[in-house]
Amino acid sequence: MQPDAFITRKKAAWERLMALLDRAGGGLAALSADELHELGRLYRQATSDLAVARRDFPRHPVSAYLNGLVARGHGAIYRDSGPRGAALLTFVAATFPRTFRATWGYTLAAFLMFLLPALGAFVATFRDPTLASALLPGSEQLIESIQQGEEWWLRINEEGRAGASAEIMTNNIGVAIRAFAGGVAFGVYTLYILAFNGLMMGVVAGAAQRFGFAGNLWGFVAAHGVVELSVIFIAGGAGLQLGWALLRPGLHSRRAALVLAGRRAVMLLLGCAPLLVIAGVIEGFISPSALPLAAKLAVAAGSGAALLTYLLLAGREPLPPSP
Repeated sequence: MQPDAFITRKKAAWERLMALLDRAGGGLAALSADELHELGRLYRQATSDLAVARRDFPRHPVSAYLNGLVARGHGAIYRDSGPRGAALLTFVAATFPRTFRATWGYTLAAFLMFLLPALGAFVATFRDPTLASALLPGSEQLIESIQQGEEWWLRINEEGRAGASAEIMTNNIGVAIRAFAGGVAFGVYTLYILAFNGLMMGVVAGAAQRFGFAGNLWGFVAAHGVVELSVIFIAGGAGLQLGWALLRPGLHSRRAALVLAGRRAVMLLLGCAPLLVIAGVIEGFISPSALPLAAKLAVAAGSGAALLTYLLLAGREPLPPSP
């Protein structure tokens, strides 16, 4: 059977299953008894269709479409109805890291959209600091502070670390939300947020390297930078998912594709919230402290390794016992 004929014959049932899943978004109680019976029948048929698609045309977009449809049906039918505490634990221990791994390509794209402008700005500013104002308008005062060796972050110690930490968390959350929400504008605003922050990092780092201030700068940035930047990349990747769903909805309608991508993106953003708290605490209490650079680098390495281990390994199914 050809893929087009397969899709034509089955599409009506898939769309009906999608409609029932939309209605059951708040719980299966929203469906009538007849609709519940129909949902079960259509779900079983969709799993069978997925098996056929994987066998006969695994590289065709219909396979990815059915995989998403079946996964959504499974989540609706077998949704955990236990206590909220258990649901929260399941989200942290499994749902968030699994969602990250399923969508890591978008996070990588966000990372590159930050890294490439940062590298370009670093090289340009290191060679000629006067270019900083062209790359990042209004950066003249910042470059002057770096040239004079002013460690502006030490004001955190004077103003109170608890208050500064709360302010930092608020700012970081704002950046993450803007990177996420920018996806609704076909991802353009998300790309702007990533590129702008990359340019800013590159300009500051390039000027610091040029004026012999790099050790001071990285002594402040290193401890919290790994977690903070990781969150920005994950949130940016979530925004890019929304933009891609609008640009390339595939077999879905544009609205349905946006809804599906939005569910994954929101999971990623929610998972980033506690990471932003961790980054804010580190930035408010450890980064501006008098700890030696080696200790701050150890915090960076430890937090980065812990985060990477969590994202890559948490929530994986245990291996079957050896025979």
